[in-house]
Amino acid sequence: MNYNAWFQCSQGCAETYPLSEVIYRCKKCDGLLEVRHDIDALKERSAAEWKTLFEQRYMRTQYPYGSGVWGKKELVCPNIDDNNIISMYEGGTNLFWADRFGAQLGLGDLWIKQCGISHTGSFKDLGMTVLVSMVNQIINASGNIRAVMCASTGDTSAALAAYASAAGIPAIILLPKEKVTREQLIQPIANGALTLSLETDFDGCMEIVQKLAARPDFYLANSINSLRIEGQKTISIEIVQQFNWEVPDWIIIPGGNLGNVSALGLGFLMMYDLGIIDKLPRIACAQAERANPLYRSYQTGFTEFSAITARSTQATAIQIGNPVSVHRAIRTLRRFDGIVDQATETELADAAARADRTGLFNCPHTGVALAVLIKMVERKQILPSDRVIVISTATGLKFPDFKVEYHNVAHGEPPPRYLNAPIELEADYERVLKQIDTHLDT
Repeated sequence: MNYNAWFQCSQGCAETYPLSEVIYRCKKCDGLLEVRHDIDALKERSAAEWKTLFEQRYMRTQYPYGSGVWGKKELVCPNIDDNNIISMYEGGTNLFWADRFGAQLGLGDLWIKQCGISHTGSFKDLGMTVLVSMVNQIINASGNIRAVMCASTGDTSAALAAYASAAGIPAIILLPKEKVTREQLIQPIANGALTLSLETDFDGCMEIVQKLAARPDFYLANSINSLRIEGQKTISIEIVQQFNWEVPDWIIIPGGNLGNVSALGLGFLMMYDLGIIDKLPRIACAQAERANPLYRSYQTGFTEFSAITARSTQATAIQIGNPVSVHRAIRTLRRFDGIVDQATETELADAAARADRTGLFNCPHTGVALAVLIKMVERKQILPSDRVIVISTATGLKFPDFKVEYHNVAHGEPPPRYLNAPIELEADYERVLKQIDTHLDT
């Protein structure tokens, strides 16, 4: 079957543009663009047929359909030729049953979607495969794009650099100086991207990269470009598929630039329109208290929104005070009867460390989501019988300083709640045994 998708203005003026056009905002009203699909054509296949097709492809070896994204190609970007797709078999990530952590909270059905188990270590791979594949197709057709570029707090830059490198496309990265981890900084450097470390924050980098993207020979890869959202929405489809097409009650997701919130909603709404699912989950967006413009808007019932200057937070990837996708996120949260909550620096660090003690290894952004989870359970917004999914956006291995600093308290400082510092001993059998007994008896 032939399927089609296109850009359409999200502000209601109905202007449309081909996906191959280098454009990010509506020419008529300056509204953000969204990818729209020919739903009537997609409905010619029954829900049962879609499920069967997705099951046949999932994690198989027929390129590119074994990818968690491209296995849903018809629902993502049917306009791209298979030979232009740049895929690293993104998606297909573990849905970790957090039974021990859930039991501590009184939950029997708690799951952590481990999006950090991906090629570059974050969920950003899901969107970047779509965007870079489209750029590859544009270049192969006309050859007039010189480079792809993004502003980033770390994970976007890693994904863009890796996929652009695989495609042989130059990548330009703008990062806020000393606001990303060493591990995140080295990823685009290793993949050969031109990496510019600017003396500003993410919002400052974003302002500059949008000016650069006004040039037709530079292609913008931030989530203002809704091709990214199309790939990221497959996380919703994959979660439901992993539960044998059952919909969870709650999904909790960290929010910074907020493209992930709208992507999550889009995936569920598309499945709902196609009859693949018959209900929608509720969505909770978790923000760091020091970078919480959406939370502040939620406190007004979303009647007001003001950008803020985000303060320094351990959750560096969501240290964003002027999120590009805020209006799309608000629309999603309203549709999904969603909530927004926040976590302090202590709350996010303690939540990550507490969950780590049950077998996880959480990034600070997942810590924000886990802290909000704990609050929602305490408020009885989440019930013991609810099935809850927490989206873990990146691997904790990207944030070793976050872990080391938590368990390495300076002399005289109050210890964190879940401190587990190493104990230095002489190499003496009796002393070692005594310490082991003391530990096991407490």
